Amino acid sequence: MQFRIKVLRFISITLFTTLFVQGVQAQKIKIDGVGVVVGKNIVLDSDIEKFKLELQNSSEGKIQISDCEMLEQLMLQKLLAHHAVIDSIVVSDAEVSSKVDRDINFFAQEYGIDPEQVHTKYGFNDLADMKKELFKVNKETMLIQREQGKITENIDVTPEEVRIYYNGLKDKGELPEFPAEIQLAQLVIHAEPTKEENERIINKLKQIKKEIEDGASIRMKAIINSQDPGVTQNEGKYTVTKSSNFIKEFKEVAFSLDVGQVSEPFKSIFGYHIIQLHEIRGEKRVASHVLMQPEIPQEKLDATKRELQRIKDDITLGKITFEEAVKKFSEDRDTKNNGGILVNEYTGESTFDLTRMDPALYARVSNLKQGEITDVFYDETREGEKMYKIIIMKERTDTHIADLVDDYVKVQALALQKKKQERIAKWSKEKIGDTYVKISKNFQKCTFKNNWKKETAN
Repeated sequence: MQFRIKVLRFISITLFTTLFVQGVQAQKIKIDGVGVVVGKNIVLDSDIEKFKLELQNSSEGKIQISDCEMLEQLMLQKLLAHHAVIDSIVVSDAEVSSKVDRDINFFAQEYGIDPEQVHTKYGFNDLADMKKELFKVNKETMLIQREQGKITENIDVTPEEVRIYYNGLKDKGELPEFPAEIQLAQLVIHAEPTKEENERIINKLKQIKKEIEDGASIRMKAIINSQDPGVTQNEGKYTVTKSSNFIKEFKEVAFSLDVGQVSEPFKSIFGYHIIQLHEIRGEKRVASHVLMQPEIPQEKLDATKRELQRIKDDITLGKITFEEAVKKFSEDRDTKNNGGILVNEYTGESTFDLTRMDPALYARVSNLKQGEITDVFYDETREGEKMYKIIIMKERTDTHIADLVDDYVKVQALALQKKKQERIAKWSKEKIGDTYVKISKNFQKCTFKNNWKKETAN
């Protein structure tokens, strides 16, 4: 059962990425063979091999699975998707489209390119074609997740069930090993430019605006003056929609302009901008901008560092707790109101696996003991915000075999996951009988745990 849980959890996580990143691109090159049909949903021959390889790579070879086992897990996903439609599970186009936009921007960040160019990395003719495929895959993934949630919504585990589950694993020598984990909190002080420097930048942009209005090229002005690294890509032009992942201020200004018009300077988290609108294409706007960031003198940076060092000294001397200092002094929008606790962007949790951390962060905190604080250090966001930070090691646990007392919450989650998968397994056995299933000749010899072949018992 532990193996089944791991496989199902893996498929749930990677259903989107493998089908899209690998599967869709492969399907554009050749027509693939159909391995199985479940309801109106199909599994291609290539999907099975891709999922199997991805599982083996992700688990570093610890999980091995045959083609037949992989096919059965994929068939279960298609069964869930099929009955989600029958059960009238609602997934709105708006939320799918929002997820598509987030995916596009994630891919763009991975490649370090403009979101408008992402389709070129995956073999699509244009961005609209790529978004159409993303929409289909994301919608199916959401349907599957919500159907699973519907099937298991009332399931819970009692403390006694957790104890029985734990002892069962212990008796079989199958207690899981939990990796070293840490919880971190930070205190951040920003180094802000002076009022005079902000005014200098605004006046410079006003001068550039006038020169463009007098006939100068915004592209040339951007190449000379702009601090946007994308200024040389796509002739410095951006296509903007109201749902695209541009900052709010940029979108609002772009949609307020007439063709050819140049905006007044405006501020965002990136600095100060002016925008010129080039085209209106229905719900799209094509625009260029000049971005300039105010400079912060070294003496201002030094003063900010000294201020944070003073705060750290007060924490070390016990004059104020770290949490009190965060609430009083920290200027980080995301962590100021939660005691400075950092959230793992990949898991959404407040703990980090030491072996899977950002290398720069790992280098700063890996040798800290619980309760220790880093030296004051400089950091800078991709938007250009400059700051100084300190980070405290709130909690630290080393790699260890699961303990019922120390790891109760994690063991409880595993027990709940097992119970939910058992419920889904029971549900699937009931639903297979009244669902159309067609298995290709290539997989007729497979032996499945469930009666996908609709064979009559002797």
